[in-house]
Parts: sequence; C-alpha cells; structure tokens
Amino acid sequence: MAKTTLALKGGVMSTMSSAAPVIAEGLRKSYGAVNALDGVSLNLQPGEIYGLIGPDGAGKSSLLKIVAGVLAQDSGELTVFGTKIRNERDADAVKDRIGLMPQGLGQNLYADLSIEENIDYFGGLRLIPKNVLEQRKNLLLQATRLDRFRDRPMKNLSGGMKQKLGLVCTLIHEPRLVILDEPTTGVDPVSRREFWNILSRLLKEKQITALVSTAYMDEASRFHRVSLMHAGQVLASGVPSELRHLASGSMLSMNCEDPQQQLRIVNEVQPVFPQLEVLGNEVRIFSDVPAELAISQLSQMAACSGLAPATETDPELEDTFIALLRQKYGASAPSNHISQSHKIAGQSGMAIEARQLSRHFGEFKAVDRVSFQVPQGEIFGLLGANGAGKSTVIKMLTGILTPSDGAGWVAGADMRTAGLQIRERIGYMSQAFSLYLDLSVTENIRLYGGIYGLSESGIRDRMGWILDMAGLRPYANALTAGLPMGLRQRLALGCALIHRPSVLFLDEPTSGVDPLGRRAFWDVLFRLSREEKVTILVTTHYMSEAEHCDHIALMYAGRVVADASPEQLKQNVQSEAGQLLRISGADSARLAEVLQREGFASAAVFGPHVHVFVENASEAENIIRSKCDPGELIRISTQKLSMEDVFVHIVSQLEKQSQTPAQTAAVSTESV
Repeated sequence: MAKTTLALKGGVMSTMSSAAPVIAEGLRKSYGAVNALDGVSLNLQPGEIYGLIGPDGAGKSSLLKIVAGVLAQDSGELTVFGTKIRNERDADAVKDRIGLMPQGLGQNLYADLSIEENIDYFGGLRLIPKNVLEQRKNLLLQATRLDRFRDRPMKNLSGGMKQKLGLVCTLIHEPRLVILDEPTTGVDPVSRREFWNILSRLLKEKQITALVSTAYMDEASRFHRVSLMHAGQVLASGVPSELRHLASGSMLSMNCEDPQQQLRIVNEVQPVFPQLEVLGNEVRIFSDVPAELAISQLSQMAACSGLAPATETDPELEDTFIALLRQKYGASAPSNHISQSHKIAGQSGMAIEARQLSRHFGEFKAVDRVSFQVPQGEIFGLLGANGAGKSTVIKMLTGILTPSDGAGWVAGADMRTAGLQIRERIGYMSQAFSLYLDLSVTENIRLYGGIYGLSESGIRDRMGWILDMAGLRPYANALTAGLPMGLRQRLALGCALIHRPSVLFLDEPTSGVDPLGRRAFWDVLFRLSREEKVTILVTTHYMSEAEHCDHIALMYAGRVVADASPEQLKQNVQSEAGQLLRISGADSARLAEVLQREGFASAAVFGPHVHVFVENASEAENIIRSKCDPGELIRISTQKLSMEDVFVHIVSQLEKQSQTPAQTAAVSTESV
C-alpha cells in the first residue's frame, strides 16, 4: 500500500521551531510482519490539543507510546521538546515533562485505593513536595468535581469518574505534554463532554499541549488539528472543519419516511453510489461526481420517484474518512444483500414489551417502573449514561434476572415464565464475549449451531447464509483472532442469528470497529429489520449510531425519561432549549467560562469553538460579541442538533432538578 499524506492549511507545517513539543518524521514500527506505523510524520504546536483519529489497529497507540518514550521506533526521527529521542537515555531526559494516560477505564489507577490515595501515590512517584501536592490535589479535585468523593475506592467509580481521576493523576506533576490514549472510550456522552470541558480548561490555564487518540469521529471538533490514521498511515492532517471537504465529490441528502421505500432506495441506489446510509428519515449519499450530476442521476432512478429531489449538504468527518479510503485504496463495504430464501421467522405486533419493570438491589432501585414497546421489525435504541439501568433491563427481558416487579414479553413469550422459550426466540450479542478467537470462522459457526440444537444440515444451510451476509466467504477458514474487528463483529452477529431468532439484543456491538466496518455492520442491521422483520434492541455510546434507530428510549437513574424517534427528540429539545449556536474565532475556553457566568449554562468548549443553546439568536449574538476581545474575528453560525446534544441536554436538566443519594449511588450499578 502506497504511503499517502495530505496536508492542509493549518495542518502539517513545513518548518517548526525547536520549541515544538513534538516533531516526528517518517516513524516506522513493526510487530513481526505487521506494520503498526508506516512512515508517520507529525508535529505539535505549544498549547494545542492534537487528535489522532482512527479505528483499532490504525497505529494510534503505538505512536503515542513512542512519543511517551515507553516504546522505541524502528526507524524515523523523533524530537520531543528539542531533544532527539534515539535511545532510552534520551527518552528519560524528557519524561518529567510528559504525562501519559493509557487506554482503558482506570488502567493507570489502583482499584482498592481511594481517589485521594491514588493521587497521593502518583504524587509520591513524581517526588512532589507534600505542601505542593496538597495544593495541586485540592485544585484538581475541585476542577473535576471529585472533591466530595475523596474517600471512595476507585473500583466503585463510574466510567466517567475513573477517567477524570486518571486525568488528575496524569496532570498532578504539571507536565508540559499530556498523552491520552482513547480517554473517553466506554464513557457515556455526558461524562465525555464534561471530561473534554475540564481538559480544555486545565490545559488553557497551565499552557499544556495535549496529544489525544480517539475512535470517535465526532470528537474531532474538540481538537485544534487532527490526523486521520488507517493501517499505520496518516491519510490526512489538518483543521477538522477543512478536512471534511477533502475528499472529491459531494454529499447528498434525501428525505424518505417509508421504511420499505428506504429499502428500495438502498437496493437500487447503492450499486451506483456505494457510500450510502439511512439515518432515521434521511438517506445520506456520498457521490464521487459533482452534486448537480448526482442529483440528476438519482432523479432518474425508479426508487427515488415520488420523493423530493436530493439536496446537497455538508459531509461529516466520518463521511470524508470513508470516502478517502474508497478513493485512495479502493476500500468498500461488502454486498450485504440478505437472500429471501433464508427468511428469519418473525412475529406480528409488538416484539418486545416492558410494563412497569422494576429491579431492586437492597434499598437501591436499579430499574424503576420502566415501560416501552418495540414493534416487530423496528430498530430500537436503549440509551443512557453509565449506571442508568440499561443492562439490568436487558437481563430481565432475556430471562437472566428476575424482576422485582412488573412484567415483560419478548417474541410473544412471558419473560417470567417462558425461560428456555425466550432464549430460543432471541439472539444476543454481548460486548465483552461472543466468539472463540482460537477457532476458525466456520468452527465458531458450527459451535453456535450445536449450542442452539441445529441439525448438521441446518448448520450447513445457515453457514452459507452467515458467510454471505457478513461478507466472510474469503475468510471461512481463517482464525477468528486474525480478523479485523469489523469482520469479527459481523461474524458474532451471524452466530447470534444462526437459529433464526425474531428478536436481536445487541450490547455496544461496534465498540472498537473502524468507520467502514461500522457502516457495513449497520447496513446489515438495516436490511435485517426491513427485509427480515427482525426486531433489534441496541445499546451504544456512539451517539451518531443512535441516528440509525427508528425509536429511542433514554434512561436516567433507572427510569425512562424520553421515548420518541431521534427526529422528534431533537425537535423537543430545540423547542425547550432554543437554537444551538457555534462560535468560532474566540479564545474558546475563556469565552465558555464568561458565557456560563452570564447565564448561558449550556456553553461548552469544542476545541477552538464554543457551542451554546440560546432562546433568542440575535440578542444572544450581541451579548456574545460584547464579551469577546476587540481583536478577535468572531464567526457565529447556527448548528444542527446531534443526538449527543439531545442526550446531554436531557440528562443535564435532570441532574440539575434533583441529586438524590440513590442517583449518586447509580455510578456503580451498570456492572450489576
């Protein structure tokens, strides 16, 4: 694969001063036959947040470890704070100016130590004088709102609290460069936004530079500059807003509310325009030709007749990333057409019904009178912060946990009395474990077929269907451990479907999957729901994935607090909170603090931008401009609401209304 690096204005600079925190040129690193880094170049400017964005296996962690001095490159040049890093002694010379937070919730912390004990331990490792440590500790605990939890053991913290504590321990010695490896993976959207706001403010106050990796494309707006990475190479580097328009072509949008019409559009249009996805009522199409020509082509297709013409819209960074992969390397998603000869038996009416479901653990109500309905063939999203009660609801519906009160039905079976009957009618794909990595693809399929009691002929029949559905025929005899994460997840999906269930439960199904793999995975789910009428209940922390759902129930502190389609939820929030504005060109950290003091409580930092809800846009603009420095070139634009905006607004309002001991205890219940 040829090396391709694209640099934009504001991206990779041709010359850098020796004061630059990091300058990397042509870094290479191999693990046996695998090239983790293939000629990667990078530079950081003082005080910026620089993002590395890409899937697992892109090389992000290897690059971060090399910069942090805990891994040696095979070749290439690395300079950190003016020191050329050629050996371990060179790396040791700059380590006191670097803070590293490894990947994984609380991976740099000690489970049995309290919050304060963890901080004291890291302060001792860094030989910080006790009086200085005490002062820094108090300031950081106040900034992260962990002050009142000082004595709580780390193992009892929520995911968001663990990451905030990890950040405190990383910053306790006031490094000049902080390196954060996927710090928000597995963290709910509210905690993610709070984490980024805290980080932006602390870095601004201390003039610290940050190098951050993430698999969430939507986090790009929080960085000043980014590098898109794939297979050990940098696809593109630059300012996020400019990178969105890097791929040649155009982004089109069509509105279609009829599910079967959506399916006809996908079947007819996708062979011509392969980069297509359905988000609620919107069909989004990336065209490699100019918009005018693409719109004309679409209008001539039978599946699009009767609909309003497609309109040109702005691509998201994920759209650009996928387009770059297709255009540069010919990468494409497999054809996931599901043969009608393998029809999965379905029911009519409601596939899932929860009626006043409750589950108590002692005095604590993990689930409190939850009710919702899911029609057959619908994609239903169950969203909520860590500890909201989502996993407990799923365990009750699948018969794993007995409810304290209430009732539920899945695929026509009463969850209280059906037992094995429910398990025969559902498929379940967990995030933690669903495949045997030391078995081949076909061996995993045979194993699951046997578990579900299929005959040998039944297994052969379903194996062919799974290999075609998941695009796995070329990998049939490959070990599962060697599959890319996207293919591995589609294999796990196939194994969950081998017995033709009518209801499918998916728990964080695309965690760690690259954007191309996620698109292919959701294309399969779309076809399963529309063609096969399989009902799908999914939990996810990727708020962009919530857009794929037909309906969403948002949980908070064990209760369902919102229940509607994604579009209706957005309309409800906009009616309540007002218009969302994006402010560019100002000192974002300072402006966000000023606006919060002026009563704009929703003001949040997104890298060089500030996002804020306002009731009256013109009045708010006057106030905003009056609070900016005279020399700042301010640009204020309206912003389309995302599902993350919806999630954060609803949960934040609920947190303000009440903060009971039960809700505080919810931080550790998701593992129940």
